[in-house]
Amino acid sequence: MDNKPPAPAPGQIHIEVPGDLTAIYANFAIINHSYNEIVIDLAHILPGVPTARVQARLVLTPYHAKLLLEALAQNLANYERRFGEIKTQGIGLPERPPIGFDPKQVH
Repeated sequence: MDNKPPAPAPGQIHIEVPGDLTAIYANFAIINHSYNEIVIDLAHILPGVPTARVQARLVLTPYHAKLLLEALAQNLANYERRFGEIKTQGIGLPERPPIGFDPKQVH
């Protein structure tokens, strides 16, 4: 008996996610670039702990980084249509931390 997954239809890709894949939580990103690459290092910073270890590094071409940005924007728009606006500033919200996913911090 053949245990191969069914062949994807033309124009589709069969994606496999390993059962032992470890998901990471990230609340901190360092984003750098060269002419050929965008590098995103992801980490989890704990309150009161002055160090963090990078848990994952994503290296993309600028083209693929732009496509990822567009895909994230579309997914967030879909999320907000379903669940409401994600607020990042305003009354009752904590101040933005001095580190993390702040686009004002250019590296």
